[in-house]
Amino acid sequence: MSVWKKLVTAVKGGATEAAQSVVDSQAIRILEQEIREAKEELRKSDHARTQILAKCKLSQQKVDSFNSSIAEYEAHARKAIDSDRQLALDCAQKVSELKEERDQEQTYLDQFQQSEKQLAQNIQQAKANLRRLEQQVDMVKATESVQKAQVAVSSRHMGANSKMKTATESLSRIQEKQKMRNAELQAAEELASNESNSDLEKRLAEAGIKGGKTSADDELARILGK
Repeated sequence: MSVWKKLVTAVKGGATEAAQSVVDSQAIRILEQEIREAKEELRKSDHARTQILAKCKLSQQKVDSFNSSIAEYEAHARKAIDSDRQLALDCAQKVSELKEERDQEQTYLDQFQQSEKQLAQNIQQAKANLRRLEQQVDMVKATESVQKAQVAVSSRHMGANSKMKTATESLSRIQEKQKMRNAELQAAEELASNESNSDLEKRLAEAGIKGGKTSADDELARILGK
């Protein structure tokens, strides 16, 4: 593969990654918007369920009222059977009518209760799915943040290592220079000391106190003295 083809491939790869990054970022925003809309729909569903529960309660009250009236007219029919058969028949007819109305209302009540039960299950399932989706989005966002931080730290660490290596090399050079300078100073001090000692020895010899050339008479006197 030529250098030009490699360059084109690298550019395409970079463009693809950039495009995917934009798409992924938009996907998170879309999911968050969907979650907000889903929450709003669930809020409406909860309100609808509340209305159904209210209808269930009213319908149950009507059924209970019909049952109470049925029991009342049945008691009237039993009391009237001995004294007024027609009155007893009228009470029985009333009971029949009340039962028909009650049964009709009971049908409504059963439908309301079944609808509320099914709606409650659907809402519960939707809320569970929504919670899982929220958790996944939060986890993706948190992981993305952590990974960005890790990349930043890694980059800084690599840069710091490079700078540390350069600084260490500079420090070593400075230390070597200082060692050389110390050695030069010590050598200069030694030379100065040697020159000072030589001058002192010369002055002592000239004064006849120390050193100097030994004469033949002195050497002979020394030998004879032994």
